[in-house]
Amino acid sequence: METLTELSQKQTAFFRTGWTKDVRHRVDTLKRLRKSILANEQEIYEALRKNLGKSDFESYAGEIGIVLNEISEAVKNIPSWAKPKKVKSRLINFPGRNIIHPQPYGVALIIGPWNYPLQLTLVPTIAAISAGNCAVIKPSELSPATSRVIAEIIDDTFPREYLAVVEGGVETSQELLKQKFDFIFFTGGSQVGRIVMKAAADNLTPVALELGGKSPAIVDSDANIKIAAKRIAWGKFLNAGQTCVAPDYLLAHSQIAQSLLEALVKTIRQFYGEDPYQSPDYSRIVNEAHFDRLVGFLSKGTILTGGQTDRSNKYVAPTILTDIDWNDAVMQNEIFGPILPVLEYDDLDAVLDKIAGSPRPLALYYFSSDKEKQRRVIESVEFGGGCINDSIMHLLNPHLPFGGIGESGIGCYHGRAGFDTFSHRKAILNKGTWLDISLRYPPHAGKLKWLKRILK
Repeated sequence: METLTELSQKQTAFFRTGWTKDVRHRVDTLKRLRKSILANEQEIYEALRKNLGKSDFESYAGEIGIVLNEISEAVKNIPSWAKPKKVKSRLINFPGRNIIHPQPYGVALIIGPWNYPLQLTLVPTIAAISAGNCAVIKPSELSPATSRVIAEIIDDTFPREYLAVVEGGVETSQELLKQKFDFIFFTGGSQVGRIVMKAAADNLTPVALELGGKSPAIVDSDANIKIAAKRIAWGKFLNAGQTCVAPDYLLAHSQIAQSLLEALVKTIRQFYGEDPYQSPDYSRIVNEAHFDRLVGFLSKGTILTGGQTDRSNKYVAPTILTDIDWNDAVMQNEIFGPILPVLEYDDLDAVLDKIAGSPRPLALYYFSSDKEKQRRVIESVEFGGGCINDSIMHLLNPHLPFGGIGESGIGCYHGRAGFDTFSHRKAILNKGTWLDISLRYPPHAGKLKWLKRILK
């Protein structure tokens, strides 16, 4: 059996053949990947149900459908994305043509997470393929059934010197990070993200880190309460809250807080029935460790609705917490589960200052019909991306780059942004020889004024 070092060396050798740089091969690879995903669609549903209790609808909407959409976007656009782009020149470089050549990095390491184990592993893989790279793909061991399906899809369809899945636990990830890769793409928590970045620094390997953080939802006094409640509840309790861009906590203007809470309770009942435990549309927590962590958050505050738990079934009900303080544990850590703490506010600027003074979130959601307030929120707080009057839906558009800032991540992907992330923009000046302006050559006496005019 090959070692990880041997696998890395095989992929490096294969990359150097130039095969992956051929646009036709990239497009063909993605078409074959799509065919394999569709052939394994039922196995994917079963794996996601086993790992996270996802319904088929949620599995397609949040995983399979997004992957297929990314493939379609790439297949259609790779020829134009990969084409060298001519840019403006300067007089000092006359005569000459200035061209940017998008070039693949080489061999990429892609480490996927457990919460959307198919989508968040295969979408960056699609970007790596689109840009012309080889890739070693490490799915999360916390979603083992989905990891196995991903391995079958990739290993049964492509040679390992091109695309290879490596399964295993923490030790396997540690060994992979010891190898020399040309690019590393990691999705997960900030603590492991720091470990990945330190390992990459040893080889000066560029990285993209898709992390998380406490993404706020702010509902102002002029918001459409019914719509806000539906869209926040959907975004928060999708995948039982195990979504990196889920609304982590809710800030409700005091004038509408009570009516918003009532609307949220009603919406949860409409979505999942009187007993969400019985709902076929409500997911489960990934494992007991995360279940125990979430239950610990329920010890502070008042449970407005929900709060029921079942460790044997890894079930935590859709829960709303009130009477919460900024210093409570639920407000100090990313929740990553179906618990929504609610705080009231009166001064929007004070709330924005509070958020701006905290680690930068991956997402922010603001509900208001006031255009000026919308502008203030977007401009005054640094965050990865987000929505006005909605939640999560921004990441479904492949034309919008998706990524964090600061502690919520480095780099972005989806569509063209993913191609760019996995590409080096090689700058080339192609200089003509029929004219050679002597300005730059010594002696320089009397030439400074001309240089200043040219570089003005």
